[in-house]
Amino acid sequence: MELLENLKTDYPDIKFVDGSKFVWSPAKNELIYCSEQLAQTTGTYSLLHELGHALSDHQNFHTDTELIEIEREAWERAIVIAKHYGIEIPNDHIEDCLDTYRDWLLSRATCPDCRLVGIQSSRSLNYHCINCSNKWSVPDEQTCATRRRLLKTN
Repeated sequence: MELLENLKTDYPDIKFVDGSKFVWSPAKNELIYCSEQLAQTTGTYSLLHELGHALSDHQNFHTDTELIEIEREAWERAIVIAKHYGIEIPNDHIEDCLDTYRDWLLSRATCPDCRLVGIQSSRSLNYHCINCSNKWSVPDEQTCATRRRLLKTN
């Protein structure tokens, strides 16, 4: 909890709010953290990661690949912040976290018919398979189960 107090002092423009999970809310300029998990090293890493989002001025993402990019950027920023407080975030931990997003992206991008990876349109946000020409949509939420709805078959 000492780290949290130091962060509150060092970053007075960010509102730190105890909650049930770790998340950065750009609309409210709030870093939500789970105090129950701060005693664990992974909780500390998550707190620093969300601060990385805040200090990188991350707002919202448009495409699925943009989400992967801002997650990577937040971890890079978290590494720098952590060093300032004498903390080292293991690369394996970062890669494990990023793997969850990569797996999420792969499940969304996989064609429901031929099972090859499709391409997301930056305009419609739907996916298109270059192998079988199918098009499908996916939910906006990143935390829900991936359900692909076929829009067009060949």
